[in-house]
Amino acid sequence: MTEVTKLMPKVGRSVVVNGQKIAVFQMSNGEIAALEDYCPLTNGPILEGTVSGHYVYEPMRDYKISLLDGQIQEPDEGQVKVYPVSIQDGVVIIEGIDL
Repeated sequence: MTEVTKLMPKVGRSVVVNGQKIAVFQMSNGEIAALEDYCPLTNGPILEGTVSGHYVYEPMRDYKISLLDGQIQEPDEGQVKVYPVSIQDGVVIIEGIDL
């Protein structure tokens, strides 16, 4: 997994867990979100998107995606899978991954 100290606010970090690419983001308020690194509208990654508040703007088409629930905001539609995270001894634990 990733240590919290290796995260930079508003900059995505890529991790692979059991072959699943996941984008981990630390929001400016310190909250951490983990989303599947895949946009269903562009079939591209979201890792390099711009983070603003609780949203990431997908880098190819600027779709606004909630870091909290994965919903792609209107006028667009869709959803990105979100993984619950916890912090244990300074390490980000991504939950809900099939082992």
